Amino acid sequence: MSLRSDLTRLVWLSIAAAIATIALKTLAWRLTGSAGFLSDAAESVVNLVAALVALVTIRWATRPPDEDHMYGHEKAEYFSAGVEGALILVAAASIAWFAVGRLLHPVALTDVGVGIAVSAVASLINLAVGLTLIRAGRTHRSITLEADGKHLMTDVWTSVGVILGVAAVWATGWERLDPLIALAVAVNIVIAGATLIRRSSGGLLDRSLPPVEQQAIEAVLERARADSIQFHAVRTRQSGRRSFVSLHVLVPGAWTIQRGHDLSERLESEIREVLPHANVLTHLEPVEDPASFDDETLDRESSAAGPP
Repeated sequence: MSLRSDLTRLVWLSIAAAIATIALKTLAWRLTGSAGFLSDAAESVVNLVAALVALVTIRWATRPPDEDHMYGHEKAEYFSAGVEGALILVAAASIAWFAVGRLLHPVALTDVGVGIAVSAVASLINLAVGLTLIRAGRTHRSITLEADGKHLMTDVWTSVGVILGVAAVWATGWERLDPLIALAVAVNIVIAGATLIRRSSGGLLDRSLPPVEQQAIEAVLERARADSIQFHAVRTRQSGRRSFVSLHVLVPGAWTIQRGHDLSERLESEIREVLPHANVLTHLEPVEDPASFDDETLDRESSAAGPP
């Protein structure tokens, strides 16, 4: 099965789970009249929209590189995560609006026991699908699947809180506790939405690889430094499931092209061993030439005189 088919199948699983949980949580709300259950159902609607966006994104992100996108299409996944984060914020605002109305005008709950049971079934569905998506997202290095799975897990914990809160309303008869629970749900999903937006923007801005992966690269280079080889302009970035690593390798100018090439090939191979999804680019320079040190920064310094 191709990567696209595998990822698409998992997104369809998320869509099916969202439809099922919307139906169950809406039923729980209709049975009880609980603002908490309504807020939980609203979050599942966001799950459905996010999964549909993810379906389109996955089909685009798994396309092979072409003449117009020579570095691939993987960055499309960050748009999906950003859209999902924005949708979560919209859902939080709508939940808060409804909850404030209920806080001002409390409503008695009905059929609470049945509503809790129905909501619990929906939560178990989200738990199973969320764990599946997170594992698959990490395996395939897909931020879209991982974000979708984490969103479902947020939904699970939200549902647990709602269920416990509605049960407390049922036990105590304090009706204003129900909208307070809904407001707590809104705050919780605002945090989840902001996290997704931050991660999405970081990817679109070419955030460097995580520290643990940079340390793995440094370990490879440190072994080569023992042979009096120098390095600079070591740069990394994450683009969806791909990683990009570039560095300048400074060697004695008396080396033959073949010797320098062999070293570069060895370094690239060793970096790919520790980062299997990395695209590694090396640039060979003579260590004795001062011009070799003009490009340590992103914007190369010019040795020619020019206007200030």
